[in-house]
Amino acid sequence: MSVELQEYVVEHSSPRDDALIEIERDTEALGDIAVMQMSAEQGALFTVLVGALGARLAVEVGTFTGYGAVCIARGLAPGGRLICCEVDPERAALAVSNLERAGVADVCDMRVGPALETLQALPLEESIDFAFIDADKTGYSDYYDALLPRMRVGGLIALDNVLRGGQVLDADSGDESNDAMRALNDRIARDPRVEVAMVPLADGITFARKK
Repeated sequence: MSVELQEYVVEHSSPRDDALIEIERDTEALGDIAVMQMSAEQGALFTVLVGALGARLAVEVGTFTGYGAVCIARGLAPGGRLICCEVDPERAALAVSNLERAGVADVCDMRVGPALETLQALPLEESIDFAFIDADKTGYSDYYDALLPRMRVGGLIALDNVLRGGQVLDADSGDESNDAMRALNDRIARDPRVEVAMVPLADGITFARKK
């Protein structure tokens, strides 16, 4: 997608408010690592999806500076809750500050530490409506396996960066993260427990809906 077309898409989605724009600016100031932030059109999509699901319980694996968390939280049904998993204490603190600025901190529960430990400590019951995985790529498979039994029937898991900038086509990249993503993409596509759609939005998103 060209820059101009991407801007057109953003302009024709629900507008970002001051809080989201400020998060974008603050994240951009972090330098190269800012590429980890969710794109504006992806954020708009997640707010719509979470709202359409009527989600009351959502989980985010990898919160970074909180842009995605704000978008997810704003789609939650009244009384809903978002559990945010972030391993880096400094990023978690920044995210909490941004959640407060966006007015959604009261529905977000920040869990600082290894995400897999947080997920495995959640009740083993089908209660999660929406989950978003956007963290270390080598850990995606474990996060998916921990989340799926805890998703309600009809619940949706979204996995980010599944195209790896096009590297997924290279079976000999020698990149551990790419190898892990290729293997998981293949496994999810064959998983009889879910209905799957891989969408070429941003860096690729896979949506897995629990049957």
